[in-house]
Amino acid sequence: MSGKLLSSLPGTELAAAFSRAIRLAQKGPRSANPRVGALLILPSGDTVEGWHRGAGTPHAEADALDRARAAGHDPRGGIMIVTLEPCAHSGRTPSCARGLIDAGVTACLFAHADPTERAGGGADLLRADGITALTWVDAVAHTDHGRTPGDAAAAQSLTADAQRLNDRWMRAQFERRPFVTAKIAQTLDGFTAAPDGTSQWITSHEARAAGHRLRAHVDAIAVGTGTLIADDPRLSARTPAGDAAHQPLRVVIGQRPVPEGSAVIGADGRFVHLATRDLPAALTQLRREHGVEHLLIDGGPTLIGAALAADLIDDLWVHIEPTLLGAGRPSVLGLNPSTLTDRLDFDADAPEIHGTTVTIHARPRPAAPQADTAGTPDRKDA
Repeated sequence: MSGKLLSSLPGTELAAAFSRAIRLAQKGPRSANPRVGALLILPSGDTVEGWHRGAGTPHAEADALDRARAAGHDPRGGIMIVTLEPCAHSGRTPSCARGLIDAGVTACLFAHADPTERAGGGADLLRADGITALTWVDAVAHTDHGRTPGDAAAAQSLTADAQRLNDRWMRAQFERRPFVTAKIAQTLDGFTAAPDGTSQWITSHEARAAGHRLRAHVDAIAVGTGTLIADDPRLSARTPAGDAAHQPLRVVIGQRPVPEGSAVIGADGRFVHLATRDLPAALTQLRREHGVEHLLIDGGPTLIGAALAADLIDDLWVHIEPTLLGAGRPSVLGLNPSTLTDRLDFDADAPEIHGTTVTIHARPRPAAPQADTAGTPDRKDA
């Protein structure tokens, strides 16, 4: 095994570094890019952290290298520990594998391979340049110094944790559809509008501002035709100063026609009506024909219910106003459970408070640890 530093690390220290990289990855947003954390171990024994903050920002490895240089450290001879195989391709950001080669690191230890066609293969680039590139499990297996029987099991467990970080991202890539975020704004008893259809506004100004910040970070916003007809939304991203610099594609999904003069049509040509009830096909079309990598479903209850029933929602925001209606338009329709075990479980982050509104950010709860995704899906060009 190349690299004196790597061979000198006990398995327990490797496991601690792997766990730290996972915690760094958890700082990143759930989006059309994977959550990735990196820990650079320098020959001096100092460590430098990095993580990916979303599309267009430096990848985790580049972030760690930049931070090391900014602190006056030379990364040559170091070990990069990362939760996902370094990408091989160059897009809006340079190839991470090439960046590691140029930085002169001696080894890269990654949790699991990148399953995407565009970005995968970074480990091969590193090996071709004489850099040790191993998965976490293989790294522990090849490290004899201070290894204990439990180190291999710890590496396997931490690898599974790293995979779970991005299980929904990997699923979206494998299914060749956008990463799907859904947003619900509702009362405490689960209604999005009163019986007469009035809904402006159920949640606080601060919660609505958070919703617009989310809109400004996605590629497209979709609603169903029912919500379109009931609310005539613009589906724009707005700030206190006016329209946000980035405006997502506006999408209506459903078979009913879009009324002439609807605000969603706009005048900029960035409007799409998918006249179908086949939601998986609609999502695939949005990615294939319109380049949508991150879709926000912003209503209504039928479209969100259909996406939930088909397990197409990867990320869920629920803004809950502590007020009661007792009747009205429910936030979700179409799930039709027959018993408690038919429920859909989510894992939630710590609640956030926006003004008077309580916000829950959650992801579908995996039924079991996910194996590495097969196939060759695409990774967003970040």
